[in-house]
Parts: sequence; C-alpha cells; structure tokens
Amino acid sequence: MEIIQRFGSEAVIFDLDGTILDNNSYHLKAWKQYLLKIGRGMTDEEFNEHLNGRTNKDVVRYLYGQDISEETIWQHTMDKEALYRELYRKDIRPVPGILDVFETLYQHQVPMAIATSGVQVNIDFMFEHVPIRKYFQAVVNSSHISKGKPDPEIFLKTASMLGVAPERCLVFEDAVVGVQAAKSAGMHVIAVTTTEPAAHLGAADLIIKDYTALR
Repeated sequence: MEIIQRFGSEAVIFDLDGTILDNNSYHLKAWKQYLLKIGRGMTDEEFNEHLNGRTNKDVVRYLYGQDISEETIWQHTMDKEALYRELYRKDIRPVPGILDVFETLYQHQVPMAIATSGVQVNIDFMFEHVPIRKYFQAVVNSSHISKGKPDPEIFLKTASMLGVAPERCLVFEDAVVGVQAAKSAGMHVIAVTTTEPAAHLGAADLIIKDYTALR
C-alpha cells in the first residue's frame, strides 16, 4: 500500500472512536444526557478539549475532581457508556473507506492494532456489529494503561505488543490528544477530520476527510 511505503511503516495502529467508527457525535449525545442527570451542561468545544480521545477515568476526574474513588469512576463510566450503546446501536457504522483499508492491509500482511481510550465493553459492541476482529493482532484499551492520551503510553504499549519499533508504526487518529500522543511516541500520524477541523490537527503528518482519500 502506497501510504505505508511513503512513511516507511511496518505496522498500522488505529484509534477507535471517530477513527474506525463515525461515532463521536453519539458519545457527545451520551455525555450530554448523562450530564443532564447531574445538572451540568457541556458545549461541543468543551467536549473536544476535555473529553474527546481521553480515558473515562480522566473525564470523570475532570467532572468530579481528582479524589474520586476508582469504584465510583467505574460506576459513572458504565452509566455513560450504556447510554452511548443505546443511542448508537441502530446507527453504528464505520468511517467511509476504512473497510477497504483494513482489507488491503490484511491482504498485504501488514500488522494492525487498535489503541483506544475506550472500554472493553464498547470494543465488544463494535465487533458484534462490525465484523472486523480478524484484522487486529492487538487491541489495547484504557484498562491496559496508567496514563491516557496525550501521554504516549498506549501507543508505545501497542507497538511493543506488535513487536514493531515505534518509528515504524503509522497511526490513524481523529483527536488532538491522540495525535499528540502518537507523535510523542515517535510515530507517523494520519489525522481524520471526523471530529476536529483540519486546523486543529496540524501536528499530523497527513490530514484526510475519510479513508476514501487513500484509494
């Protein structure tokens, strides 16, 4: 695949929300429904700055303070994610063109992985509705890391699981913090403008609207 050769990459790592699935508007709706219950509003701008691409633990601490217990964090996380799955179930869909990218990389035996700030129940939800599990040699979620994006930990861990040097990994991301994390890991990054405008994603090596641009 030409894009792999362009960056000298040996493996490809995909974020999930907004990168594989076109779902960030549903996460926003779910957070807004959840926040209504606790009497707190949120603009799209605040969502993109403090929620998008971050772990639920970081989001809940942003909302409730740093001293909240792990058990309470998990309860809030599950409440919000149940709302997300209920809202998105009938509309779940991959970002245009990505299934062709998966199949092309698979046919060329390029190792692929998912590195998401999300939780396993949402990953399982995706695999249940979009049959793409066979493409990935590794799936890393927020439970596997101690520091969320923009820290590079999740990408470095994923590269290690693939057995590929970080500088030989190409990352697809949609969030500013995700782009920052991948670049901090020493990886090349292609940003997809499903969530953020191109002007916010300038740190990426390449910016595309969706994966049809790679055909």
